[in-house]
Amino acid sequence: MSIQSKPGRSRAGGRAARRSLRAARDFRMLPGLTRNIPICEVMDGEGVEKIDAASMDILETVGVQFRDPIALEDWRKAGAKVEDEMVYLDRGLVRDLIATIPADFTYSARNPENNLRLGGPHAMFVPMTGAPYIRDLDNIRRNPTLEDLANFHKLSHMLPAMHSTAHHIVEPYDHPISHRHLRITYSSMKHSDKTFMGMTTSPKNAEDVMEMCAILFGESFMEQHPVTTGNCNGNSPLVWDETMLGAMRAFCRRNQPVLCSPFVLGGANTPASVPATVAQLNAEALSALAYTQVIRRGCPAIYGHYLSTVSMKSGAPMAGTPEISLMNFMIGQMARHYGVPWRTSNTLGGAKTFDAQAGYESATTLSAVMHAGANYIWHSAGWNEAGMHCSMAKFVVDAEQCAMAYKMAQGVTWDDFDAATAAIRDVGPGGHYLGHAHTQENFQTAFFMPELFDNNAIEQWAAEGSVEITERALAVARGLLADYQEPVLDVAKNEELLEFVARREREIPAADALNQDH
Repeated sequence: MSIQSKPGRSRAGGRAARRSLRAARDFRMLPGLTRNIPICEVMDGEGVEKIDAASMDILETVGVQFRDPIALEDWRKAGAKVEDEMVYLDRGLVRDLIATIPADFTYSARNPENNLRLGGPHAMFVPMTGAPYIRDLDNIRRNPTLEDLANFHKLSHMLPAMHSTAHHIVEPYDHPISHRHLRITYSSMKHSDKTFMGMTTSPKNAEDVMEMCAILFGESFMEQHPVTTGNCNGNSPLVWDETMLGAMRAFCRRNQPVLCSPFVLGGANTPASVPATVAQLNAEALSALAYTQVIRRGCPAIYGHYLSTVSMKSGAPMAGTPEISLMNFMIGQMARHYGVPWRTSNTLGGAKTFDAQAGYESATTLSAVMHAGANYIWHSAGWNEAGMHCSMAKFVVDAEQCAMAYKMAQGVTWDDFDAATAAIRDVGPGGHYLGHAHTQENFQTAFFMPELFDNNAIEQWAAEGSVEITERALAVARGLLADYQEPVLDVAKNEELLEFVARREREIPAADALNQDH
């Protein structure tokens, strides 16, 4: 369950044993997680109804601003009350629309063995995206390049607990902003055969992504099969803009799911209250989820959000706070109340380096996310400095943490219970189990043994150079990249994709940055 396929490791053997384990690594993706542990629900039925009622009242009386003439006309035709850019949504209309969102669906990957079911107990881990800086293989913070992005896509392909390559894990600064969506999408498609995310940085960029997906999968196939994921962020409080709504239409018209994600900075763009924040966020998410069904009834959609609380001392976003955990629990309850899959953010950190703060923040959020019952678990590897950089070291450690969480969330396994209890009778009082046949058969899988954590005696740790986790993780990342083997992409499709990218780069002025990204 760790990075290698055979995670068992004794204290004997040192470097030679680790070299042997490295040779034995299995890079196959873990199947999509089917959760088999209880969900933490912090609200009773009355609390859920209270949030629902408050959200519906916001939609009916406060309204949501849709800064997009096409969306406004769509809402008029759907029967909503529209005044200028304000849309007032009747709760009956909202409930009717969101009832047509599939409760679960299956992502089709380039490699069918990597298909993933999402919704209900079915979940997936997705790396972080959007970092303007990288902490690289030398732990230096700098501007990223397309090669850096490709390396993250390669790592995502090789790390078993990562179920997706996401999209722009880091920004490729060596390419014009207006062309990046093309290169980013091609990198996701080329360097991995897992599912991936599609850029939604403008309506036209989203359409380009859809065209590239049609080349890779076929237009008719996309009509019946989700193959990628878009993210549409709301402008809290209660605003959806033309860029996001246009991108949403591009995806939904092709039957591709989008994350409907209010961008919450608790206390800054929401009330300084956990339940009131959730009520506002819920109203924002519902308004976008309902609009996906105005665009195309029955298309898949995901209840999304980005959660952070704001320090009242500095105004800076914070990660790993108790309120974020509580809101994740509450949002999970609301999404299940409406019967739709939901997205959350995972191993977030505000630390500037991969230090103890980063670990504590990430572990706190990861634990809450697993017990909240999230489905699309985004930002699961690499996020630090409030998303300003993606750390190579943290990326591989986070992925191993997700593998640990994966095993925990599968619940208790009883398959060998009788054989294991029989060993108790065989060994008896005062004995040990190390040489018992049951131990020999099961030691590699019975207990998760992290590769990136050091559990040796301090003497052995010192003898091996007193290497701390950042250095260990960077060594593992280098080893993974050295071992990477590209999954073969059909030659004709590859050529067609490259031709499309080249044509669009000729058509889009490289200086047209402001109109193509934000």
